[in-house]
Amino acid sequence: MNKQLLFQQFPHLESCGILLKKVDLADAEDLYEILTNENLFKYRTGNPLKNLAAVKNVIGHYERDFNKHKTIYLGIYLSAGNNKLVGIAEIYDFDYKAERVEIGYTVNDNYWGKGIATKATALMLDFLFDIIGVNSIQASVMPANEKSKKVLERCSFTHDGTLRQAKHWTGKGIVDLDIYSILKSERKPT
Repeated sequence: MNKQLLFQQFPHLESCGILLKKVDLADAEDLYEILTNENLFKYRTGNPLKNLAAVKNVIGHYERDFNKHKTIYLGIYLSAGNNKLVGIAEIYDFDYKAERVEIGYTVNDNYWGKGIATKATALMLDFLFDIIGVNSIQASVMPANEKSKKVLERCSFTHDGTLRQAKHWTGKGIVDLDIYSILKSERKPT
């Protein structure tokens, strides 16, 4: 896994009407729609934010976490038209010895059912396997989150099992997690 290339600059990935790129302050209002939506926090860690100032602060945290080589947060944009921010993709939990990373995604519920999470996941797979050279990509999903599990299955992830009382998630307490993974050798061409 090429750590230097991974954090050289924010990725800019585009395919099939979806663009993944750095989130800017100009995107604060679109991000506000996502990060203040209680429905989107039903199956993810954290709590909805309360105001636009908090959302702008989060954008600064995205850059800070990238510079610390901790997490890569990418906006999910519709590349047709006005490049509207409709979600957030995450790449994190880097294990350089095992060449493994974890990914996640959150899509504005106004855009559910349009294949956006599936396309964004496919873009992350292409980037991580083909450019960065990871061997394994993992995703953790709350067992009740059927839509997210379907996204991972469409992208050829395997359900590895359920970890009972696996993690403490802010706003949820201790949660069970279904673990999904895909190896580079299992990946089907996109």
